[in-house]
This record gives sequence, structure tokens and C-alpha cells, in this order.
Amino acid sequence: MPHHLIRKLDPCASFSTDDRQMLQQLVRDAVCFSPNQDLIEEGVALRHVRVILEGWACCYKQLDDGRRQIIAYLIPGDVCSTPLNFPNAVNYSVRALTIGRSAQINGRDIVSAMERSPGIARAFWFDMLATSAIQREWTANAGLRTARERIAHLFCEIIIRMRAVGLADDDSCTLPITQEDLGETVGLSTVHVNRILQELRAAGLITLKRQLLTIPDFAALQRLAQFNDNYLCRAGPVYRANHAPAPHQLAALIAGNALGV
Repeated sequence: MPHHLIRKLDPCASFSTDDRQMLQQLVRDAVCFSPNQDLIEEGVALRHVRVILEGWACCYKQLDDGRRQIIAYLIPGDVCSTPLNFPNAVNYSVRALTIGRSAQINGRDIVSAMERSPGIARAFWFDMLATSAIQREWTANAGLRTARERIAHLFCEIIIRMRAVGLADDDSCTLPITQEDLGETVGLSTVHVNRILQELRAAGLITLKRQLLTIPDFAALQRLAQFNDNYLCRAGPVYRANHAPAPHQLAALIAGNALGV
């Protein structure tokens, strides 16, 4: 069932057959969700990790006057909260962008799995590092890059992440987000987003039609965005060579939270 999660985590963890079976057993209680449905509300104390199995969602912050900032996109294989977060009250909300399915990993079960499996412990460690690195890049996007660079960088990141879970061709992937969503992600008005998309189309850098993003020349868009995908912590010797904390150390870090003590 959680094949996108396994496909994303496996390259950095070198899962054994037992690891894959353990992850399959951990992920349960799958439920369907609808567009605009809140999956997690800000302030809720979590005792489990929710995994996206199908569809898209986003993490966001919203002010009392209704202004919203999207702070992350969640695609199949992503978790809505990292193991180090629960059961502390989360300071963001998660909302579905499409129809889809999600499932849960119980807090006690994930602690037990990390204690028993170095591969699973390492996988969630690197996933947490990648999530933190993405947040830093998004901060740099908002503070340093031009409007064209912000959107180009986001598109490069999305297609690389979709490739990692087997949901993108070499140059195209589904992009079920609106221009308003894009504006709330990169800090631009909808009018400005529309203008930038037209410029990128006119330059032959993207096509975007019926929620399908195509990047005909990825290297050209990458140069425009000054995009380097190292921060995504994908497969490669550099990540496998970097040692995560031992399984018992990781479990100790999260046990107090996951067990609610």
C-alpha cells in the first residue's frame, strides 16, 4: 500500500525485504479525502504520522483575517508530520488539494520499528533532513529570488520530487495547483503569477495545460532558477555515507513524544 513512501525512502536507506514488509504493516487505516478537506488542523496534538498515499495536499499557515501562506506541498509518499513532531501541537494546518487517500502510522509502532531496523531509522532521519532543507530553500526563495526565479525554482523542485516517487516522466508531471495557490506559495499576487507564467511559456521554458506541467529544457529552467537539487537528499553515495544516529538513539529522541510521556 505505501509503495510511494517506500520508493522515496529506499535509496537512502537500502531497505531489506524485512524493512519493506515492516513498513507495509506500519501503514494502516487508509481513508479517502476530498479537495479542500482539512487533514490536520493547527493546534492539534498528534500521536501518529499521516502518510499521503494518493493525491496532493498542502501545509499552510493562516492569519485571523484570512491571509494564507502555503509552506509545503505534500505528494504521494510524503508524511504530514515528521516522527519528531508528535504529539506536540502542530503549528500549521494540512489541507487536501485533490481527491486522494491517506493512512496512519501509530506513534508507538514507529518507535518500535526504528529500534528494530537501522534502515527504517535512517530513512526517516534523512526524510526529516530533506524536509528541513526544503523549508530553508523556500525561505531563500521568498527573500532572495526574483518572481521568475521563485516560480522556476518551485517547478524544478516539484518535478524532481515527483520523479523520486515514480509519478513524473523525464520532463512532465501533474501539477494540481491554481495560480492563487502559487501566489500563496511564493509571495506574489495572482496577477503577478499569471504574468510570470506567460513569460515562462513565451520563453519556451514551460507548458502548463490541464494541470500538466511540462519542462521542455530542464537545464535551462534550472539555470534561470539557480536550482541545485542536492538539498532534496536523494539517492547517492554522499547520503548513504553520512551516518544517521543509531536506531536506539533515534527512538530515544522521539519516544517521550510518541508515547505521550
